[in-house]
Amino acid sequence: MLKPNAHYADLKDSYLFFNISQKIAAYLAEHPGQRLLRLGIGDVSLPLCPAVIDALHEAVSEQAEQSTFHGYMPECGAPFLRETIAAHYQSRGVKLKADEVFVSSGASDELGDILDLFSPENTSLIFEPAYPAYVDANVMGGRKIIHLPSGKENGFLPRPDESVQAELIYICSPNNPTGAVFTKDLLAEWVDFANKTGAVILFDAAYEAFIEDETLPRSIFEIEGARTCAIEICSLSKTAGFTGTRLGYTVIPKELERAGMNLNAMWVRNRTTKTNGVSYILQKGASAVFTEEGQKQIRANIAVYKQNAKTIMAALDALGIWYCGGQNAPYIWLKCPGGMDSWQFFDHLLNEAQIVGTPGSGFGACGEGYFRFSTFGSPADTQEAAERMRRLFRS
Repeated sequence: MLKPNAHYADLKDSYLFFNISQKIAAYLAEHPGQRLLRLGIGDVSLPLCPAVIDALHEAVSEQAEQSTFHGYMPECGAPFLRETIAAHYQSRGVKLKADEVFVSSGASDELGDILDLFSPENTSLIFEPAYPAYVDANVMGGRKIIHLPSGKENGFLPRPDESVQAELIYICSPNNPTGAVFTKDLLAEWVDFANKTGAVILFDAAYEAFIEDETLPRSIFEIEGARTCAIEICSLSKTAGFTGTRLGYTVIPKELERAGMNLNAMWVRNRTTKTNGVSYILQKGASAVFTEEGQKQIRANIAVYKQNAKTIMAALDALGIWYCGGQNAPYIWLKCPGGMDSWQFFDHLLNEAQIVGTPGSGFGACGEGYFRFSTFGSPADTQEAAERMRRLFRS
């Protein structure tokens, strides 16, 4: 008799976004026509930049001609894109070989798929508050999870704990949901810890393009020793607006080995077995992101989101509300004022100011009493939300 994966029964129901949608629906039913300002969504609002659009159109035209038509692409990524990404890292002082870069359909997919490389007997260390998919992917695989708490006292940037034994370590920097960014020194502590214990760091760098402080690392491979203990998973979703276009990449150094097995070679075998590669059209569009003009254009878009962050931070500063993130990340993580818990604050903002954000408790127990704002909305809505918050909390 067929047996389903019983670990799915261990998954906790995720009420976060369901509850948000239900509360919004109930509010709008009672207040038809009311305009809500949505600062909770993690999706981008600006379109793909012109360089990418031009490349996508060119690729579509190429697919219409026999002489330039592309069928199946190499499962690990087209050489032209792998070489382009490696050169991009090189321009930032990080040496990579093209065959250490694997093109994917996005970071979310890769964060789940990469667990194929590791035994279900491994234990995963997940910092809390956490992106919920980290937890759920490990529950589905039947792995033991250790939650490492963080809080306001350490800026939501925990240090290694010698008493904690785990084989996989999740680090997201800039962090979702807190917006906190690891310094080189603190990230080096984790690299040293992983090399000492034999653990592997899964480094989620989906938001690295938002780091403006040049002293902060945008890649874990800026840290000495990372090539023997880390895998980096990246995305063009927030960097270049590819949330609906879907493309990312994963870096696995050839030095990364455990128990006599090479993880780069293992991932080659995994991809060539389980995928048929990302389409030529999307890879052609992605390559334009890394051109001089593409970089100029995506930075202009990111600057809009960064200005949104400044607008929200200015309001919070004026109101004396504690927060982290924003400066080097597209998320702002704030302490709920007045002793409110996360959902009380959600209800207060919705009912009194028609602002929608994300309750911190949805990211784990350490998120209770905190709240996340996204900076991906329109500048006009963001400015209006900031003014509404000023009026609400000053009164």
